[in-house]
Amino acid sequence: MVKTVELPKYDDLFKCTLEVLARLGGSGSIEEIDDAMISAIDASQEQLNVSYPKSGVAVLPDRMSWARSFLKIAGLIANPKRGVWVLTEDGRIAARKPNAELKQIVNAAYKVSIAAKKAQTSNEGEVRQDADGKTVGWSDQLLQRVQGIDAAAFERLSQRLLRESGFTRVEVTGKVGDGGIDGVGVLRVNLISFHVLFQCKRWKGSVGSDAVRNFRGAMQGRADKGLIITTGTFTTDARKEATRDGAPAIDLIDGETLCGLMKDLGLGVSVKEVRVEEVNLDEGFFAAI
Repeated sequence: MVKTVELPKYDDLFKCTLEVLARLGGSGSIEEIDDAMISAIDASQEQLNVSYPKSGVAVLPDRMSWARSFLKIAGLIANPKRGVWVLTEDGRIAARKPNAELKQIVNAAYKVSIAAKKAQTSNEGEVRQDADGKTVGWSDQLLQRVQGIDAAAFERLSQRLLRESGFTRVEVTGKVGDGGIDGVGVLRVNLISFHVLFQCKRWKGSVGSDAVRNFRGAMQGRADKGLIITTGTFTTDARKEATRDGAPAIDLIDGETLCGLMKDLGLGVSVKEVRVEEVNLDEGFFAAI
């Protein structure tokens, strides 16, 4: 008989997310937040190993990500910079509320958000939905589209992404037997230049620590820094391996960060600002008539 491992739902993690951000000083990277939350809820290795059958993505970090997304809709947290989340003033106040009340606040904000999206798309066709009838966000659509291109196209996309992010002399090598190194570029920061090797993984699942370790071995002595770009996610162990003490640090760009970068750079997406009005009755006006 297969043992069922109990995991918290994403909306059970609202209060924990706010409290963790407060303890981190009001802001934190995805890695810092995930590590702190895993510690806060005392998650076991057994819970961390649970993954979705089809995609192979780890369930618990995914639910943590969804918790952040819904808290952002409610204006309790924000991510002004990709990969960094910030606790808003409303979030600081809300962190003192019980999780049951936070669920109500977020649910109300979500309903307003859905109504705004429907109004926005009323003249542009139906909102895209998945097989379960749930609304598919722009980042999910973008990831599905990028995951559908071939490996060579993803390497060229990564090349352009790096160029438009300030890299120079970016080349895609993709040599067989080169330890998974797909390209090279130079990043200049003020007066200092860094030789960077990058690897592209057009995956739907999670990239594990072995992939990070193998890539580091391949780049040893050949570059100043390493970069792994994936359409999937990185396991907690992979993130720890990337920043392990005594080893050359490797920067990681997961699917969520990739979508944000493409949006900021205008690659494959276009952004149109839409004004949304909220109209409420003024009961004081009617009482004074």
